[in-house]
Order: sequence, then C-alpha cells, then structure tokens
Amino acid sequence: MTHPLLEKHRATLEGALSAIATRGYWSPYAEMPSPKLYGETAPQDGKRAFEAHLGKRFELEQPGQTGWHGGEVSPYGVALDVSYPVCEPEALIDAANAAAKSWQAVGADGRIGICLEILDRLNKQSFEIAHAVMMTSGQGWMMAFQAGGPHAQDRGLEAVTYAWREQSFVPTETTWEKPQGKNPALVMKKHYQIVGRGVGLVIGCGTFPTWNTYPGLFATLSTGNPVIVKAHSNAILPAAITVRTIRAVLAENGVDPNLVSLCVATQRTVTQALATHAAVKSIDFTGSNVFGQWLIENARQAQVYAELAGVNNIVIDSTDAYKAMLGNLAFTLSLFSGQMCTTTQVIVVPSGGIDTDEGHKTYDEFCADLAKAVERFLSKPEVAHAVLGAIQSADTVERIDIANSGALGKVVLASKALENPEFPAAKVRTPVLLACDAADEQAFMEERFGPISFIVKAADTAAAIALSERAVTVHGALTVGVYSTRREVIDAMTEATWRGKVALSINLTSGVFVNQSAAFSDYHGTGGNPAANASYSDSAFVANRFRVVQRRYHV
Repeated sequence: MTHPLLEKHRATLEGALSAIATRGYWSPYAEMPSPKLYGETAPQDGKRAFEAHLGKRFELEQPGQTGWHGGEVSPYGVALDVSYPVCEPEALIDAANAAAKSWQAVGADGRIGICLEILDRLNKQSFEIAHAVMMTSGQGWMMAFQAGGPHAQDRGLEAVTYAWREQSFVPTETTWEKPQGKNPALVMKKHYQIVGRGVGLVIGCGTFPTWNTYPGLFATLSTGNPVIVKAHSNAILPAAITVRTIRAVLAENGVDPNLVSLCVATQRTVTQALATHAAVKSIDFTGSNVFGQWLIENARQAQVYAELAGVNNIVIDSTDAYKAMLGNLAFTLSLFSGQMCTTTQVIVVPSGGIDTDEGHKTYDEFCADLAKAVERFLSKPEVAHAVLGAIQSADTVERIDIANSGALGKVVLASKALENPEFPAAKVRTPVLLACDAADEQAFMEERFGPISFIVKAADTAAAIALSERAVTVHGALTVGVYSTRREVIDAMTEATWRGKVALSINLTSGVFVNQSAAFSDYHGTGGNPAANASYSDSAFVANRFRVVQRRYHV
C-alpha cells in the first residue's frame, strides 16, 4: 500500500517528474511574496515568527547537548542574539544511526512522501525563513524570499524527484525462473531492499543558507539516510528553522526525529572530525577551495559533493542590442553585490573593440559605457538597496577595498558605500569595475568573491574565447556567457564550453541573467570542471546515495 503522504502530494511529484523530463518552466511554490498566494496574514505572521526567535534560545531537544552558542552578526546591523544547542558530534551520529531503523521501516515511498510533506510545510514558512535568510546572509528582501524560500524548495524538490525516479526503477521483488530443459526449472524468489549508505553531512554556506543546503539535504534524506546539518557560523537561524520543521514532520509520522539534527560548531576542528568520521558516508559542501579540497582529500570514507570557487566569465564580440546588453550586465554585476557563485567576474573584450547597433565601440568606450550603465541602474536608492542587499563578510569588504585601491587594475568604476535608511548599520557597497590586459592573469584568474569584476582586453575574439576556456578548465566556472551577432563566434564559444563542461548563456538582453538558474530546467553546475564536482540536479547527484541489498531463496 502506498504511503498516504505520497498520495497526498502525488500531483506535485508527478508534475516534478514531468518537469525534469521536459525541462520547461514549472514550480509548485509561488515565488512572489503575495498575501493572495500565501494567505492574507502570511507576511505579518512570518515576520512575527522570525522576531520571536530573536534574543532567545532555539530549542531543538537534540541528544548530547553540552551548551549554547550563537554569535551571528547581521550584515544589516540588526541584533539577533539567538543561541543554539551545541551537541557532541558523536552523540548526534549515534542518534542518527539509531533513528535510521525507523526511517528504513517506512519504505522508499514513505520516505519520499514525508520529504514532500516537509517541503510543503517549509513553503508555508517562507516568510519566516525569508526574514532569517535576509538578516543572516545580507540578501535583499525579494531575493531572500525567492532564493531563500520557494527557489530553495524547488531545488530540494528537484533532488527528491530524481531520488524517487532512480529508486522507482528498483522492483521490490520478483520470481526468477530459469528453464533447465528436461529437468524442472530453477525457481527463486528475490527481494530488493533500498538502503541508505549512511549518515550524510550537509555543510551550509553563509550567503545562501537554504538554496545551497536543500539539494544535498533532501537528496540524502530521500534516499534513506540520516542527515546532520552543519550550519555556517553566521547563518544558523535559517538552518535551525529548517531542521526544527523536519524533526516535527518526522515525529508526526512515527520516525525518530534524531534522524535529522543541527550541528553548531564552535571551531573548524569539530566540522573536520565530523567529516572524517567513519559513519559519515556523504558530504555536501559549498564554499572555499581550501576547505573543499581538504574535504575531498581527507574525508576518504565519504562521497563529497562540492561546489567551490571559479572564474565565471563572459566574452563580448558584438551585439545588435547594445543598451539592453549593458543593462543586463549591470543587473548581473549588481545582484546581491556579486556574492553569488554564478556572478560574472571576468568580461573579455577584443582590443579592437566591438561592433554594435550604435556603431563601433572601442575597448575604452565599452568600459566607460558599462560603468555608466551600472551607475544608472543603481541611481535610485530604493532600487540599489533592493538589488545590492548588504555585504555578508568582512573579508568581502576588504577585497572591495583592495580592488578600489587600483592594486588589481585600472579602476573604471569605484565601489561606493551607500547608506540604507531602513538599516543604518548595513554594510552596503556598489560594484567596482577594473580594466586590465589579458596578460595580467594574477589579478583576474582567481575568484575574488563580491562585487568585483574585471574587463579584460584580449588580442581578438579568438583569443577571448581561448582565455574563457582556459579559465574554466584550469580554475573552473559555473556560468559563461557570450554576446555576438556572428554564428561562427557563437559556435566556437559553444564548442569551448562543451570542452570546458560549463553552462553557456547567449546574448542575454531581457529579464533573464547569467547568474540565475531555474530548478527543473537549468542544471546548476555540470560537475565537469574545478568549480563543482556535482550538479543540482541530475541522476548522479542522488543515485550514489543509496544501495540495493537483495535476498533470495528457492521456491
């Protein structure tokens, strides 16, 4: 008999299965924070729920608790003062393994149904989660709601959908009959049990604490594994709300809630000890190359799914929509102050300039025009604050200051500090644009996270494409773009991205930007270059998280 929660959410699952097959636009979760969609009192209720956490202890009733810890500093300068349970890692692992028995007992259909119910419950909490994401990550309100809420839920659902599709290929039992000629046939009964590989560790990031966490969390959970969520030290609250909701849904459905727990680490050695524990069989990580490579090299007992740093780039050859192109680029470079793993860092332009519908533009003219486009886009304070958000990390502020000094290239557009009247203590910075030559690779050929971009002068378009491909192959990238009116250039760039195994956006001029990706349609990362060894989502992202154990006997 099918689990009742799978039946309850059958339409959602079937819609998602169709979406990953057809790759068209689809989402069951409304992306606009509208009371008409979420309920007339949802905005006020969500804000009150968020504010109810402030200045208090966040109770989770997890095993092995030794104390409390918090210390999140809001990029908006808002006092959070939330403290979270600190638990012995060994106790969390022991409890997770003990809870795995009750998770195994509900079967694959039960696990999928419960995951769908969790996502539905999280969707109803989107306003509460959005405030938590905004105040810990620095995202603007609309991005915090969309990326922190429904878009993150989309990515979680996408992982669950792939998990169901892969597991549904495995029959529960069969009768095996082999003819023996004149002798009686050999007949056996065979049963196939899907079991998880073991405890999954999901390590959150500070800038996208739900969007980058939900894919790994739900891929691991829906394939039969316990999960420990190790939150980023400055973005604990969104993870804590998520874990509390998951634990509640598990308990309501007769599953030991310790199947999913929150790890609040007071120092990196705690995370390292967890990551290398023999019981941990998968790790999902988004963050720096240094720690990501440490995980890959040291957590040998686990499959590590890592999204690391890269050098995202765009090649500009020519355009028949110059103003629209500049507007698209201005938004791309400004969105969340460049604090996205998909933001363009390097814009490569031929030294001879580019042909446009407004006539030929020299390299210097393009640099000046792009700087003006960014300034124009951010000229209205209400637009600037909505798009830029706030700077999440003091390290990012330091990188901006270094870029502003001219140490990395000629400053075409200096970053400015803006005052947010609603949040006077917010750290707000506009993008900095730097001009440099292709030979100045020490400046631009590494990720400089934040609103820092380089306009690189290449010998010609062919050299620009070659530079783009080398950046992807050597340093990695999640996004690459090209602007050209020439078919042969687009074809050459397309082939370069096939070799480099990176997503390509061509001539974006309207309401889609290179640093955005849509669940169920866009693959986030390919797993084929140094920026990421996995993709959100494909079958490979889920299929290695479970095993099939069979038993057989003679009939």
